[in-house]
Amino acid sequence: MTSEAHEPEWLRQSQSLSTAEVSDALDFFGLPGSALGIKPVAGPAKLFGCAFTVRFAPIDRFKPGTVGDFIDRLTPGTVAVLDNGGREDCTVWGGIMSQLAAHKRIGGTVVHGVCRDTAEADTAGYPLYACGKFMRTGKDRVQVEAYEAPVQLGDVRVCPGDLVIGDNDGVVVVPHQRVQEVLVKALETRAIEAQILEAAMTGMHLSEARKKYGYHTLQRARTTLAG
Repeated sequence: MTSEAHEPEWLRQSQSLSTAEVSDALDFFGLPGSALGIKPVAGPAKLFGCAFTVRFAPIDRFKPGTVGDFIDRLTPGTVAVLDNGGREDCTVWGGIMSQLAAHKRIGGTVVHGVCRDTAEADTAGYPLYACGKFMRTGKDRVQVEAYEAPVQLGDVRVCPGDLVIGDNDGVVVVPHQRVQEVLVKALETRAIEAQILEAAMTGMHLSEARKKYGYHTLQRARTTLAG
């Protein structure tokens, strides 16, 4: 993302958006992005940063495997997105990585698979999301297949540079080409929902408030309605 000094207002405001708000905006544009099965497992349940992707594969039986020494490639604020094929029998992220990533001010890690040493991530205050946790190492079980290539996160395709957002409800991914329109739409929807809530809290029936402000069409694009 841009530096804080040159950060546009819509982007600054967007950092407070929830995954639910962004998911609704993705629905409006007919975009996938809600990563099924990915949840917070350690550290603060908050992510907002561009993806650095790593794809793993089962080990080549003729040479040792590696979980990858890629952390020095990451810049502050980047979110490491690791695709281990959803495997639950071995990990590709552990305690040394969490502590070092926190020290380097990496934005967080999301694993399509499991991670371990979650207590160390908690202690370091490092955001860690995955399908779950399990203690067995991935060393000599998996190997790095590709860096900065498209990967799978739950049921969502993630490309390098895509925006990754996480909170207590899980993770959403916004294609980097569509970031501004999706986040601006999410902010607009938030404002409308705030109006609905205010109207209902001051005496209007919820059904009337929703009708007045178009609640039931907030996730429908105009082209969809026209069809």
